[in-house]
Amino acid sequence: MIEVRNLTKKYGDKVAVRNISFKVEKGEILGFLGPNGAGKSTTMNMLTGYISSTSGEVLIDGTDILEDPRKAKANIGYLPEIPPLYVDMTVEAYLSFIYDLKKCKLPRSAHIKDVCSLCKIEDVKHRIIKNLSKGYRQRVGLAQALINNPPVLILDEPTVGLDPNQIIEIRSLIKKLGKRHTVILSSHILPEIQAVCDRIIIINKGEVAADGTADEIANNITNEHKMTLRIEGPTHTADDKRLITDAIKGIQGVKYIRADMEREKGIYDYDVETDGQTDVRREINRVCSENGWNILMLQLSDLTLEDIFLKITMDEGIGSKNDKKKKAASPKIGLKVDDKGRLNAVKEGEEEEKEEAEPEKAAENEENNGGEE
Repeated sequence: MIEVRNLTKKYGDKVAVRNISFKVEKGEILGFLGPNGAGKSTTMNMLTGYISSTSGEVLIDGTDILEDPRKAKANIGYLPEIPPLYVDMTVEAYLSFIYDLKKCKLPRSAHIKDVCSLCKIEDVKHRIIKNLSKGYRQRVGLAQALINNPPVLILDEPTVGLDPNQIIEIRSLIKKLGKRHTVILSSHILPEIQAVCDRIIIINKGEVAADGTADEIANNITNEHKMTLRIEGPTHTADDKRLITDAIKGIQGVKYIRADMEREKGIYDYDVETDGQTDVRREINRVCSENGWNILMLQLSDLTLEDIFLKITMDEGIGSKNDKKKKAASPKIGLKVDDKGRLNAVKEGEEEEKEEAEPEKAAENEENNGGEE
């Protein structure tokens, strides 16, 4: 239904979108993600014909949007981030105007009534738009996109300004629309994308950085797996934390471990990352049993869409798991206040090394100075 071929957009020397290609099939709901400045809005504007591309093609149901824009746009219902409303009109008058603008052939009264019912705006259809809440204005914007029952819907942040109940209703509506329409949904609310969309495209720096379901993207970008352990040490002191960390760090397959907050006296949570190839749970249980440490919780935590988005867009050194040349994992950074009250960034492990080195350095200085003050 939608086919994008080698799409590029330049503003002078600035390349906003670089040679991107993808397809969206009929009845598919595609989530379109990207950080600010990644080229997401530019791409959506080219898909709707709002701006032209520098090169490449956008085909809507086989029609090139630049060669035959009227035919292509007749198949698109578009809700931009800021709904295109005439705020001095009533809702009903505005939707009737959109009906005429789109040269809709469906029965006017029945069609507008159905759209109002679908978007839950029947009770405000006689009110002036400027007197409506932001949530209702957003619903009116969605209603105008649905006029003429277009086969393609492009929705940019459709739930902005809605309360939790309205968000749930709009999500259900989008799922329902996905059975009869091709939907491209852009949102910064990642759980919304994960809950509604069949497939996800993440665009970064003007290029398609990932394309697939959340699980497929997670498998392609990393082979690391995470788990959270809650362990009780025998002496209920901070020394237990270091002993436990060192012991688990030595288990084959454990790539990283970090002690998190103390839940109770002597009971800490530990974030553990494995290589994804080794099941370390039994070995962790054996090590803890031998040392008299009680495991109070072991919870596997798969990558969320938020984890995936951050790893792709923040350049955390994660590549395809088939890459032979892996980038080193980013060091964990903490904050420490020095003796002069300054706040410094410290790599994890560096602080402990410094603390261990300081007594030795002090002893060495004392020896060199003959113990004089």
